Amino acid sequence: MKGFKGFAAVSLVLMLAGAPLRPAWAVEEGAPAPGYDIRLMNGQAFAASEGTGKVVILHFWASWCVPCREEMPAMERYYRKHHLEGLELIAISMDDPEDLQKARDIMKSYSFPGAWIREARVKGYGRIWRIPLTFVIDRHGILRRDAWDGDAGLDETTLDRAITPLLSIQ
Repeated sequence: MKGFKGFAAVSLVLMLAGAPLRPAWAVEEGAPAPGYDIRLMNGQAFAASEGTGKVVILHFWASWCVPCREEMPAMERYYRKHHLEGLELIAISMDDPEDLQKARDIMKSYSFPGAWIREARVKGYGRIWRIPLTFVIDRHGILRRDAWDGDAGLDETTLDRAITPLLSIQ
């Protein structure tokens, strides 16, 4: 408990000083996005090389996460509207093994693919310790949304403002 109190105190001081509370390993917007290699729930593979030339959203969620579940319908509408323009969206479930079937059942409601964190190599994005967490990678492999910096949640307006301009850039 003593270690946690020390961590909390340091975090509070940094927060009050205006320092962003982000892990040291977190990625940077405007820099090349870390690689990833994901086995989708349908068994297909999706690697960073397959995202080349597309705008890719990596969305970390869980079946028990209420804010995650609230975002998903807006993401579905946005994905359906823009998928043919080169948008890929992968919903990576952080569920424990015993909840995997629940996550699969939820994903049946969506047309974008899902994956399970244990089948995804995404270490370059840091230890995913809070959700929902969403990263956006442009057509050239550059990270355009670093979810570690104040991810306020996603709705259609936010998606349209953050992602639609990236879809028009070739």
